[in-house]
This record gives sequence, structure tokens and C-alpha cells, in this order.
Amino acid sequence: MQNLIAEMNWDDIRVFVALVRAGSLSLAGRALNVEHSTVVRRMDALEKALGLRLFDRLPRGWQLTVEGEQLFSRAEQMDECAHALLRDASEGAALSGTVRISALPAFSTAFLAPRLAALQERWSPITLELIGETRMASLTRREADLALRVGRPQDPSLVVRPLGALGYGLFAHEDYLARHAPQDWRFIGFDDSLRDAPEQQWLDRYRAQRPYSVKGNSALTLHQAALGGLGIALLPHYLAAGSAGLAPIASDPPPPRRDLWLVIHPEVRRSARVQLIAQLVTDVVSAASNLLCPSS
Repeated sequence: MQNLIAEMNWDDIRVFVALVRAGSLSLAGRALNVEHSTVVRRMDALEKALGLRLFDRLPRGWQLTVEGEQLFSRAEQMDECAHALLRDASEGAALSGTVRISALPAFSTAFLAPRLAALQERWSPITLELIGETRMASLTRREADLALRVGRPQDPSLVVRPLGALGYGLFAHEDYLARHAPQDWRFIGFDDSLRDAPEQQWLDRYRAQRPYSVKGNSALTLHQAALGGLGIALLPHYLAAGSAGLAPIASDPPPPRRDLWLVIHPEVRRSARVQLIAQLVTDVVSAASNLLCPSS
């Protein structure tokens, strides 16, 4: 078997597939941009290497033998894999193309988008797809090239990189705090789809028996509800910072921090465009570490 593989010219497989698809020597030669005599020579070499007769060479044309028919589907698969390999190699070496990033909606919208926009000249040949979603996109199924996760993924097949931490705090509109004593506070939190999130569990304990006024499945919704004066919200610092009218509320113990991870599927991590975007995401997160998780 090893001797057979060593003797075989893999380009002959391509010619074999082209000949079967074209149906004639002349059409195959035209498709391959070679003389039909070259096609004949390649098929002679392939049959010799395999030790099989692939075609009955009849006056009215070449017809596949039973052995040829059996091998054609395998040869077609090999030809398609070779084209895919070359295509992936070409795309991997180029900066043009698309990179899809999956992240929580608030982080994608309020943090990543404006900061990557400021660096557009560094990635302008690339099309970015910023996918804001609370579900865990499957990198194994190539639903995204990169993902930002709170909490370390447990899938051992993925490449993970720690980026830092996200800090949270209690916030409410200053007018709401002026009108309501703490015992009368109403709260803004996640709905049941996110009831197991550590920050939501902390808020459930903190509020005790005090009621919720609004629930949602995105920190963006909670943020807008707090700005509208609907109660006390637990928000990531990057989202609450700079929001006119929102006032921080001290709490003891403080809300939990969440570790932030960059996740990449190993099949795409060597792509030049994926590497570039991964580095830019790392840079903008590192530069904003004090905003994302203030030390005090």
C-alpha cells in the first residue's frame, strides 16, 4: 500500500475526475487546458500505478469499467477535498473575508462595536459579523469563528484565552432613589432564561422579599429600564458608566465578578484574519480593564 501511494501522482486523480465528468478526451483536455494526449498519458500512468483498468477504450469513446466506477466516487471526494484545502489555505492567508464574533448582546453592542469601529483602518479588508446572543453559539459547528464567554468553556477541543473580568454594580436613576426608601425599592433583573447566572442569583438574595418591576433577557433591556426610573438594576460597569442620571448603590457583599474568555475553534485559529480580529479584541478588552472591572 505504501509503495502504491508513493508511485501515484495525485494530479492524475484530478485528470481522472475531469475525464469522467467531461465524457470525452477532447472535452476533458479543454476543461484542464491540456492536449487530449496528455489526458491519455495521465490515465495510462494512473492505471499502471493502481494496477487496474479504469476505462474500456472503445472506438466510440472511453467507458468506465466496473473497477473505474467503484473508484470514481472516492476520486471525486479526493478532488473536492483538495479544492477545499487550497481554498481554505488561500482564505486563511488573506485578510479579506468574514470573521463572525459571538458575544452577549450588551457586550457586543455597547462595548465591542464602538471600540472596533475606532480601529477600523486596521481591519477594513475584513467584514465583521457581531452576533449578540445569550445562547452559546457552537464553534464546533462553525456558527462563529470567535466567541466571548463569561465563565470558562469546558469543551476541551476549543482554544480558550483569559481576557480579564467583568464587574457588576447596583444602579438606579437618581430620581428613583430620591423618591423611594430602600425598603420600598423594586428591582430590575433577568427573566427565567438567565435565572442561573451568578449575578442574577446574587440579586435574588440581595433583594430579599422586595419585588421585581421588570425582567428581561438582556442587560441592554435592564439598563434602559433603570434609566427610565423603573427600579434598581444590577448592571455591568461598562454599560452603566457614563449613563446620565444613573447613580451607583453601595452593597455589602459586592456583586460577583465574571471571568471573560476568548474562545476560538482550533481549525480557524491559524487564519490570518481570525488572528487579527482576536488580537484586536484582546487589545480593546485589555485597554478597558479598569472600566470593565473597577478595582474599587
